[in-house]
Amino acid sequence: MEFLSVSPESLKRAAEVLRSGGLVAFPTETVYGLGADAYNPAALARIFEAKGRPRFDPLIIHIASSGTLEDAANLSLLNSETRRKLFLLAENLWPGPLSLVLPKSEKIPGIATAGLSTAAFRLPGLVAAVELISLAGGAVAAPSANPFGALSPTRAEHVRDGLGEKADMILDGGPARIGVESTVLDMTSEKIKILRPGGTPKEKIEELIGSVQDGFFTAEDAKNTPKSGFISPGQLKSHYAPRTPLSVFSENDIFNLPWKPGDAFLFFDSPSRNTWFESLSPRPSAKAVIRVLSPSGNTLEAASRLFETLHELDSLKISRIFAQLVPLEGLGEAINDRLRRAAKLG
Repeated sequence: MEFLSVSPESLKRAAEVLRSGGLVAFPTETVYGLGADAYNPAALARIFEAKGRPRFDPLIIHIASSGTLEDAANLSLLNSETRRKLFLLAENLWPGPLSLVLPKSEKIPGIATAGLSTAAFRLPGLVAAVELISLAGGAVAAPSANPFGALSPTRAEHVRDGLGEKADMILDGGPARIGVESTVLDMTSEKIKILRPGGTPKEKIEELIGSVQDGFFTAEDAKNTPKSGFISPGQLKSHYAPRTPLSVFSENDIFNLPWKPGDAFLFFDSPSRNTWFESLSPRPSAKAVIRVLSPSGNTLEAASRLFETLHELDSLKISRIFAQLVPLEGLGEAINDRLRRAAKLG
């Protein structure tokens, strides 16, 4: 396994690895992805093997340009109004953390889409990622570069520690700017739905195309849905989970929890931490593990630090993590979705 910093030379080398059927972990603005040539079934099979990912969980196809989309997706199956909305979204929100579920062309192998006739497509918002995809042929399938169900990687070191030699190359582009996966929007039916909340807030989508439905699964929905029903990543009951047991609480409920040695507390903002701390008697010791995602209460900052902080807490060998849910504004829905799926819900 090669571990290289992003540079023009390493991007060319990584593209060669992808074109030859290899696996490359690379940075995006959301999280690090484990990439393979989207048109190569054998290479795609290696993704599932490396991650321990079930074949019923489809992959997202990362593209280098809107022109590639017209080659990889069958847009002729969309009605004129849906195509109009698609072009509005692509023009205004790509490159960026938005994946669009569309009818796929026959060029995309069925293994990438769990045998479905649709696929999720995304144009990343990191220049290095787009350059790599372009050099590799224009389309790269890339789920998060971590063992299936584990915490998503926001640094190259997370990939190395989680996958080790299972990737042929890891490109280090520094910490991910957004820190949670893309929003997944299903455009294949008359009612457009968000299948997974993520790095693009619902409000930005609705400003462009009007009202969209919340179609993402709760943990209970995922528990009761047959595996063949998954048309998007991130719909499993347990996902994005640390090894350490994690429980989530509302803003007010977490204030009622006492602290004891071995526990860690994860708060959204500094006022919440302070309210909890001041209510305790006796106060936690100096060794207490207490973290804040965003001191000022900014959901973008909180999202960028979520997986990074969970990776850190997971390395401390504590007994349990108690996490506070965040307000439902900006990226709050995406953060809460990841926290709930990370919780050990039996």
